[in-house]
Amino acid sequence: MQGLGAWLGASGLEQMDPGVVALLVAAGLAAGFVDAVVGGGGLLQLPVVLMVPGISPVQALATNKMGSVFGTATSALTFYRRTSPDLRTALPMAGVALAGSFGGAALAASLPEAVFRPIILAALVAVLLFTVARPTVGQLTELRHSGARHYGTAMLIGAVIGFYDGVMGPGTGSFLVIAMITLLGYSFLAASAKAKIVNLATNVGALVFFFGHGSVLWGLGLVLGVSNMLGGYLGARTAVARGSRFIRVVFLSVVTLLILKLGIDVLRGA
Repeated sequence: MQGLGAWLGASGLEQMDPGVVALLVAAGLAAGFVDAVVGGGGLLQLPVVLMVPGISPVQALATNKMGSVFGTATSALTFYRRTSPDLRTALPMAGVALAGSFGGAALAASLPEAVFRPIILAALVAVLLFTVARPTVGQLTELRHSGARHYGTAMLIGAVIGFYDGVMGPGTGSFLVIAMITLLGYSFLAASAKAKIVNLATNVGALVFFFGHGSVLWGLGLVLGVSNMLGGYLGARTAVARGSRFIRVVFLSVVTLLILKLGIDVLRGA
């Protein structure tokens, strides 16, 4: 009985009523779908996790990562089976992104998110304006570099955005997609497929740190994980079927919501 009590105490389930569980499942489904298409599912999921009674910000971030791992793994596999993305670019990016995410998570455990919010907000506004001003960007894959320069740029993107994912998280997939479109020359569909592989690595990197830190609520993470898996599968299938134009519309919507949320947080001084 002591073992069961200890597990419940680390699960996050012992304080939850059915209404909160239902809300978490709905948020996990929506987040998995949005993450699979273009990233940014954390915008939907993390605020709901923070509503769990007694949860700390670090526990919420850690448990959110556990749920997201299931969703990104499912969507990455679905994209891989249906689009066969170039792993020669995706895997090196994923490797350095995992390391960057681990380092970012270590920093997140001791540094307030508010330090980074104005910088991220400015970057998102720039991304939105650029995408709106160039309606044809991301429609076709036209690689900007080749050879070592291509792979070096890809790995730099992975390291920087991986670090950001470890520190904060929401919008990571969107940043990966726009960076691969603007700096590498991929289409929205090709960038989304690769972003899922890299995003899976960043989630794993942060989660490895949070496991050691003892911040993951297992039961809550599994609830999020199952719903993320279903949402990720449906989102990846939809993205492949609808193509780059659909992904661009979802991308602009998600980035706009991220700007609004972070703008409100900055104004409130949260």
